[in-house]
Amino acid sequence: MFMRMIYDEKLAQAAYLIGCQKTGEAVVIDPERDVDRYIDLAAANGLTIVAAAETHIHADFVSGSRELAERIGAKVCVSDEGDADWKYEWLDQKLGGGSYEHRLLRDGDTLHVGNIELKVIHTPGHTPEHIVFLVTDRGAGADEPIGMASGDFVFVGDLGRPDLLETAAGQTGAMEPAARRLYKTVHKLDGIPDFVQVWPAHGAGSACGKALGAVPMSTVGYERRYNPAIRAAASEQGFIDFILAGQPEPPLYFANMKRDNKVGPPVLGALPIPPRINVAELRALDTGAVAVIDTRSWDEFRTGHVPGSLSLPLTKTFNTDAGSMVRDTDDIYIIIDADYLEEAVRDLIRIGLDRIRGWFDPADLPRFASHARILERIEEISAEDAASLVDGRQVRVLDVRRATEFADGHLPDAVNIAHTRLAGRLDDVPSGGKILVNCRSGFRSARASALLKRAGFDVVNLAGGILAWEDAAATVEH
Repeated sequence: MFMRMIYDEKLAQAAYLIGCQKTGEAVVIDPERDVDRYIDLAAANGLTIVAAAETHIHADFVSGSRELAERIGAKVCVSDEGDADWKYEWLDQKLGGGSYEHRLLRDGDTLHVGNIELKVIHTPGHTPEHIVFLVTDRGAGADEPIGMASGDFVFVGDLGRPDLLETAAGQTGAMEPAARRLYKTVHKLDGIPDFVQVWPAHGAGSACGKALGAVPMSTVGYERRYNPAIRAAASEQGFIDFILAGQPEPPLYFANMKRDNKVGPPVLGALPIPPRINVAELRALDTGAVAVIDTRSWDEFRTGHVPGSLSLPLTKTFNTDAGSMVRDTDDIYIIIDADYLEEAVRDLIRIGLDRIRGWFDPADLPRFASHARILERIEEISAEDAASLVDGRQVRVLDVRRATEFADGHLPDAVNIAHTRLAGRLDDVPSGGKILVNCRSGFRSARASALLKRAGFDVVNLAGGILAWEDAAATVEH
């Protein structure tokens, strides 16, 4: 048996390539959309991908199953356990007409890829149709599973959050019933041996849980003993209270991902290659109607940027920030060094931001500015100077941290809107003067400040965030 985790560090997402080395057949579980990585890895190890399987309809990335079905004819294996609102709607929409080769899976079904067996267990809670795969290497003579591809059911140190139907998709009243379903699902682990490895779909940094561990894999026995969410399942109400408390605000794009993965992600065919645009073409853009993403550092951006552009450095949070501040209907232009263009394109298409129309070399920004255009600036001030403004009531304060962080202490009279939800709540931003934007260290507030500046607000960023504020011995409210 062959098994490799293919991990996306930015989305903290794991796909698994599992193959039978005797027959040369392989399956990819929970693939992302740029599928060339899986095809190349399989080929390098003498394998051919014959199937793409999913644990559930994902909310945090665009699935690659349809892409694999179109590109290499992979059989699509997905859950049939959800109700009418949780069915895959694209299986009969092959681009050339007809249906993709596919199999709809129910609890207790088994898949075979060569001599590898994958047994399906229905594990609702995170989503109604969620399933996991128990993987047994029959070719090695095993009659018990070696691992469980657990999707968003069991993580290392956490369980998949059951609140997204309500907090991300807007289905009022959905989270508590989902939590009760998850409570019942947890007890399905009782029939799985301790030695079975846990191969989760996410690690630390994912917004699909609140306390995911940084260790990539675990075992059922270890999680049963030490996972706080599983231990909370000693009582139903105790579990519900625990699992719903402190969940982070979901990024704004999550609702779009549920929609796209359900109705059918557009087929790429290949990785997009946007053209380079020149100074005249950049000047001609209406930055209120298109999204200009500037990937330079914050210090470079705040001291001079294209008016109306967004500050989204190509860091670990690039996907999440872009998905929270750029609409999937926006035409996108990227200010980026050519060496990093492919990375940015992959990041964007993984969250459904496909309309990438061009890129601009930041080395040409001085020529852009010299053509009778003025680069915009965003003010940033120290905690000491900010304290004077706050004390004199010369600014309104917007805190863009998560609600749980805000509750632990914040600037006086601050309004709290998480930066991942800000684009959808601009009407809730304090009005009537300059806005002081803060977060923990100044990074998230920088992203938010650029978004607010684009929307016409008068903003100033708090350098160093609330950490600098506390170091300056300024007042903190609870």
